[in-house]
Amino acid sequence: MIAMGVLGVSLAGAAMAAVLDAAPPAERSDDQIFADPLADLSVQLAALAVGVPAVLWGARYLGNRPSGTVSSVVGRLRWGWLCRCAAVAFPLMALQIGLLVAWTWDAEPAASGAPEAAFPGWPPLVLSLAVLWALVPFQVAAEEYVFRGWLVQLIGRTVRSPWPGIMVTSLLFALAHGLGELSGFVLLFYSAMWWGWLVKRTGGLEAVIALHVANNALAFALAAALGELANNETAADAPWQALVLELVFAPLYCLVVARIAARRSVDRQTP
Repeated sequence: MIAMGVLGVSLAGAAMAAVLDAAPPAERSDDQIFADPLADLSVQLAALAVGVPAVLWGARYLGNRPSGTVSSVVGRLRWGWLCRCAAVAFPLMALQIGLLVAWTWDAEPAASGAPEAAFPGWPPLVLSLAVLWALVPFQVAAEEYVFRGWLVQLIGRTVRSPWPGIMVTSLLFALAHGLGELSGFVLLFYSAMWWGWLVKRTGGLEAVIALHVANNALAFALAAALGELANNETAADAPWQALVLELVFAPLYCLVVARIAARRSVDRQTP
């Protein structure tokens, strides 16, 4: 059901992008399915989102346990707690991205012949935001259910401490984004370690899903506003400035949310 809904949204977005000509004509690169960057990105996000039902099905029928145990210690996704985490994540992530943009705006001169960033217009921007923001939560949830949920729990069955699982899955999470800059790889691994710690401290995936959604949603919004959806760079290509900011903001968010969780007595262990 979830996979069909995600696929429907992506196909509808692709069709609307083609009808409204949301992006200027461009030659398709080797790693693109469609020439239109919005349609191409939508299909990629939808393909990743299929990981959510796959993990839940695997936990139920292969792991022989309730699928909700992947979400949290109470056996379900705690929507109220997720919304409270989002209220912290979105303004904090907006500040982090804003500082990064200000820091790197003129850091590197534009390559010769490369198209300059330009506002695509309101109709294409609104369409891009509607499609991408509908898909990002599912794509993010899939990554978190795989890397911070199912894999950590799977490794945790064989070792007493959660840290071997957190370290291994953090490494896999960084590698899954591709091999780019060293600063990008360190940023991803460092963030994933903090996120793994936060899952343990809060007893569920809600806090990291909120932050991950905020990061991706705002990053895609910025790319859409600048007409750079065709840019195939990932977090693995992040510059050293992004790593410096992440060294501060990752623990800041995690420690703040962990403190809120402690004050609100959020369950950390199975009742």
